[in-house]
Amino acid sequence: MKLILTQEVDGLGAPGDVVEVKDGYGRNYLVPRGLGIRWSRGGEKTIESIKAARTARAVRDEDHAKDVKAKIEANAVMVKVRAGEGGRLFGAVTTAEIADAITAVSGEKVDRRTIVVANPIKTLGAHEVSVKLHDEVSATVALNVVPA
Repeated sequence: MKLILTQEVDGLGAPGDVVEVKDGYGRNYLVPRGLGIRWSRGGEKTIESIKAARTARAVRDEDHAKDVKAKIEANAVMVKVRAGEGGRLFGAVTTAEIADAITAVSGEKVDRRTIVVANPIKTLGAHEVSVKLHDEVSATVALNVVPA
C-alpha cells in the first residue's frame, strides 16, 4: 500500500514522503491515527503543501540551528505545574508546555514535535529534554519543574 505521510513516523519517513507499507500497517495504524493518507495521482498537490508547511516551520539551515541551540542552552527553562504533596504532579509535563516555556525564555519558537522526552516527567525538580532542531543539530535543555 502506498501512503503519503502527514506527520513524521520514526523509522519510516518525514511529512510529505511517499512510502510503501504493508496493507495492515497502513490501514489499521497509520491512516486511522492521521499519520498518513492514501497515495493517489492527485496527491502531488498534497505532497507539495505538506512539504511547504514543513519547511516553513523548520529551522532554516544548520548555521541557524546552531544559533538557536546556543540561545536555548544558555538559559534554564522553568515550567510551572500543579503538584500535590511529595512533589508528585497531577499528570505529566507535556511537550506543548515545554515548547511554550522554551519560547518564553529564549525567544525562539520551537515546535512541540521536535521535543524528545525520554521518560514522562511526573515529579518536581531538574530534568533534561532534547530538542531536535535540524538533522545534525540537537540541543539539550535544562528543565526545572516547579509548583504553580
